[in-house]
Amino acid sequence: MKGRQIVLGQVFGRNAAALMLDGQLEDLILDPAGATPLVPGAICRARVDRLVKGQGGVFLRLPAGARGYLRDRGGLREGQSLVVQVSGSAEEGKAIPVSSRLNFRGRTLIVTPGAPGVNVSRRIRDGALREALVQLGEAALAGLDEPPGLVFRSIAAETPEDEIAAELQELLALARADRRRSRRCARAAAGRPRAGRTGLAGLGRSRPRQHCRGRGRIRGSTGAADAVRQLLRPRLDLGGGAWAEIEALRALVAIDVNTGSDHSPAAGLKANIALARALPRQLRLRGLGGQIVVDFAPCPKRDRGTLDQVLRAAFRAESAETVLIGWTAMGLYEISRKRDRLPLSRLVEHGRRRA
Repeated sequence: MKGRQIVLGQVFGRNAAALMLDGQLEDLILDPAGATPLVPGAICRARVDRLVKGQGGVFLRLPAGARGYLRDRGGLREGQSLVVQVSGSAEEGKAIPVSSRLNFRGRTLIVTPGAPGVNVSRRIRDGALREALVQLGEAALAGLDEPPGLVFRSIAAETPEDEIAAELQELLALARADRRRSRRCARAAAGRPRAGRTGLAGLGRSRPRQHCRGRGRIRGSTGAADAVRQLLRPRLDLGGGAWAEIEALRALVAIDVNTGSDHSPAAGLKANIALARALPRQLRLRGLGGQIVVDFAPCPKRDRGTLDQVLRAAFRAESAETVLIGWTAMGLYEISRKRDRLPLSRLVEHGRRRA
């Protein structure tokens, strides 16, 4: 089906929101309930457990018996209490990464307590629209004690002003309530985000043409169910007989590119370009991040510049923080990507055990 669809339903027993773009699965959000003590985005009260000067951070005690790690934060002492936000996911047995900089994400904007100012996404280039958004934000912040910062996302350019204003007031109220809670109590300041809201906010980069809602499983008519099942396999078809193997190991994500039955002189470059274009979407859908090492198919060194350009263009639109480190002496390509969601395989495995 042509166009964009947001499909709501269940995948492997979990509530899910899937974004379909011209019949292809573009993004997927699954409810992480039970798979981790604290999901990315959760805000909670933490207590400093242990200072680790040599590692540039501190270990924290979090609710539900979880352990957290706060990087690059000095001036803390053991036993000190502070409010933090879960900034990513971690392998089982490892400390959960957290940040002392809180933010409340919506579909059209982000509220950032402690970082004042009104900012607009650089992708919005219409000067009049940028000015209108800034005025909207400044009017909403006028008269507030300790006003937070605002960041209008690119989707705001396609959203009616009344919808932006309504979401702005909702997020500001949430930020104020959270600040009051954090001052009153020493327990979690915010619980697990609701799956439906989290999913729609995360998929909100573009306005869908159609919503498919339902209480049952995501049906095969949209193609989303088959696409999700395919993501659980390490093999990725690149076309023309080429394929890649994507394996998530404990220390890193290893990717191997193969030309298959194509033995033409340009086979390596074609397969590598296909993988480079598909890689951001595959990492996003599979929920993979951290250290990523790609073993590209053999190709002349003179073609590495072309491959670098394709990779930069492919990752340019990604919301997750990604650093393209480059080539190693062994001819591998290194990438560092923030773990902003739980791995799909982990969510599915936990869902099956729970069932």
